[in-house]
Amino acid sequence: MGLGILALSLLTKLLFYLPANLNHPIDAILVLGGSIYREIYAADLALTQPEIPVLISTGSDPPCIWLIFEAKHAPKDHVLLERCADSTFDNFFYSIPILQDWGVHKVKLITSSSHLPRALWLAQILFSSQGIPIELAIAPTYGTPGNQEMWLKTGLDISRSLVWALFSQVIKSSCPQVIPLATLDWQQWLNQGFVCESQQVLDLNYD
Repeated sequence: MGLGILALSLLTKLLFYLPANLNHPIDAILVLGGSIYREIYAADLALTQPEIPVLISTGSDPPCIWLIFEAKHAPKDHVLLERCADSTFDNFFYSIPILQDWGVHKVKLITSSSHLPRALWLAQILFSSQGIPIELAIAPTYGTPGNQEMWLKTGLDISRSLVWALFSQVIKSSCPQVIPLATLDWQQWLNQGFVCESQQVLDLNYD
């Protein structure tokens, strides 16, 4: 009986909510952590589309992300940093409930070509299970990626995503570490001698 209710809820979102939201404009941006170039790409989008909120899931250190947005003159008021995820599955596990609280209908997903196809498959499974379509955006990447996609890991992530797609109909994850980017005290980090990995990328002056 319980599984039947979960399955009915899932089918309702797949058959009704998902098609209804396909033509909806993008109303949120999700950045998957793992490459600073994704955050630079997100800052560029925030500069041209400041009204769309941005959620960055466990990316670079918070002051580094602050510095990227500052260097790009991109607004920080609608940017949140989710700091609970430590895997691609977790990126969606913790981020989707936050996006649902925002009342989103369609999400732009930012990742890198080296993160595919796993990130896209997981996104399609987990977002679709909530009736939310995605639009993929590939951030340009330079150099050799530190992580390599493995089919075993991809298979395991897809398997648990399919399971979670069902149980997430009634269970919602919660991340206690969500930081509004605009509230970050850059001067405090600067006093601690913080050095951002993006210094060479953006040729930034920390003074």
